[in-house]
Amino acid sequence: MLVRLFLGKKKLTKLTAKDVRTWLNQLRTTCQCCTRGIDARCDEPRCCAVGQCCRKLLSPLTLTYIHSVLKSAPGHGVREEEIPRNVARNVRTGTPRPRRFEPLTADEARQVLTAAGGHRLHALFELALNTGLRKGELLGLCWEDLDLDTGTAAICRTLQRTAAGGLTMLPTKTRASERRIALPTRCLQSLELHREQQQREREAAGTTWQHSGHVFTTAQGRAIDPTNLTRAFITLLRKAGLRRIRFHDLRHSTATLLLEQGVELVVIKELLGHAHIGVTATVYAHVRLRLQRDAIDALGTALGSPTITETTNGGGDEPPPCAALVR
Repeated sequence: MLVRLFLGKKKLTKLTAKDVRTWLNQLRTTCQCCTRGIDARCDEPRCCAVGQCCRKLLSPLTLTYIHSVLKSAPGHGVREEEIPRNVARNVRTGTPRPRRFEPLTADEARQVLTAAGGHRLHALFELALNTGLRKGELLGLCWEDLDLDTGTAAICRTLQRTAAGGLTMLPTKTRASERRIALPTRCLQSLELHREQQQREREAAGTTWQHSGHVFTTAQGRAIDPTNLTRAFITLLRKAGLRRIRFHDLRHSTATLLLEQGVELVVIKELLGHAHIGVTATVYAHVRLRLQRDAIDALGTALGSPTITETTNGGGDEPPPCAALVR
């Protein structure tokens, strides 16, 4: 689909490196909200749909992915000897830098949970901070995926808004993202209360209730739009008096706080559903470096000269009652 959109009526044999470079540069500078009409489909249009461009540009990582798809398509034609060369390989896009993020501190995370105390989606925000689930994984969670008796959840689908089908249930991001995770006790309690609340909403809605089977729904039973969840989260941050961050930064906050508590990297990798532990190690390299510094400083303190406290004891022949501690 992507290659067809790029090529249009141009034949692969007529494609040049300049064509690829021009198209990628156009993608890099084009607002996706305007082009795809994202804002126009929202309940309350705020930016492009009302004439105020929000400059929602593709990230460098997305552009690199698009370029890799373009390189793979002509590559097949070269292997089959249908075209002489792969011009997409002659275009350099550069290596994208990891996206910087500022995770919540432990105090800020507690402030978020406190502010979410009376929110109807309190269980969702608590689950996000305690498990690091992605937004789509949280919204795609169904009651049949939960086993509240054993305290586990099966992550096997994600809810996304697509240009063609609107809100759509899709497979998880990668095969490794399909996993079973343990749920903290406080999340189990919140989910039980949330289920009771959902039942009351169902009774209040009566015949207008639209059963979807999702754990987190609107008051009428419909699936929650990811954009609306983002807006609710921003309102929650404002209520808590905290700086504005992305919803995805809750996931980074979970991993960072776990690392600071000494949890092994492989456990965090399995919880987050990363395909390879190298992904986890790369994304949270700054946290590991800080922890290394703390560990080295602690070791330096331990290896320093201990302070020996001499105690006199009568004749001085007996040893002191206790040795000096090395901290």
